[in-house]
Amino acid sequence: MTDVDLNARANGACEFCGVTEGLAALEQPPAGPLLLCAICRGDSAPDSPAHWQCLQGAAWSEVPAVQFAVWRKLGEIEEPWASDLRETMYLSDEAQSWADAPEALVHRDANGAVLATGDTVVLIKDLPVKGGGFTAKRGTAVRGITLVDDNAGHIEGRVDGQRIVILTEFVKKR
Repeated sequence: MTDVDLNARANGACEFCGVTEGLAALEQPPAGPLLLCAICRGDSAPDSPAHWQCLQGAAWSEVPAVQFAVWRKLGEIEEPWASDLRETMYLSDEAQSWADAPEALVHRDANGAVLATGDTVVLIKDLPVKGGGFTAKRGTAVRGITLVDDNAGHIEGRVDGQRIVILTEFVKKR
């Protein structure tokens, strides 16, 4: 969707709160982009927690991407009204399928950088290898890592000729 199409869909206003200043697109996988203000994008803090009350109106949007994004945001807010609204929301079939799909795991290193299969990482701590009888030393480069599909905190790589599982909190991307 182009910026022109996105702006037309949103009528030049934040699709959550309706503000017209500081708008920019924010990707909401798998739904696509939304036009949001800086506060709703998370680039700046709201003046008060009451800002998120705007989601009560946005929850009834006819746009599946907006429905899904509101549903997701309501899940992050730890207020009784947010959980009540989330439970009573009607989602289109498309938005419901996105909500029902498990979120994709994102593997991140100790600094928060996203890891991908084939990346090279460096150990930031000496790690005793259980069952291997050796210690993987800090500074060791692990090339061609693979991501563990069901655990974002684990990667696999070859160290000293042995394939081992490494916790992502002990590596940094090279």
